[in-house]
Amino acid sequence: MEIKPIRTKADYRATLKEVEAYERKHFPMDLPDPVEAIKFRMEQQGLGPKDLVPMIGQLNRVYEVLSRKRTLTLAMIRALHAKLGIPSEVLIREPAAAYRVAKRPRKA
Repeated sequence: MEIKPIRTKADYRATLKEVEAYERKHFPMDLPDPVEAIKFRMEQQGLGPKDLVPMIGQLNRVYEVLSRKRTLTLAMIRALHAKLGIPSEVLIREPAAAYRVAKRPRKA
């Protein structure tokens, strides 16, 4: 690897491409969990659960989604993408921790 100073915009762009290629190869990043992406955007924009009501539904439904007790519907995904700008690819993927539904034991 030859080290040389960056003197022009072309030098800068070439160096940036090398660095990006190195990062993609050695430090690949997966898409974030949908619920974590929603919480991150809420934090970025200073939003509370009440602010998600127009996109998700009643407040209890918002809490169910944020606590992973309810999955996102297609309508919710579309609204969150349109109003919060969260990429739809992030919202449609399976959550990192699969939603757990408590099953009642069967009586014999």
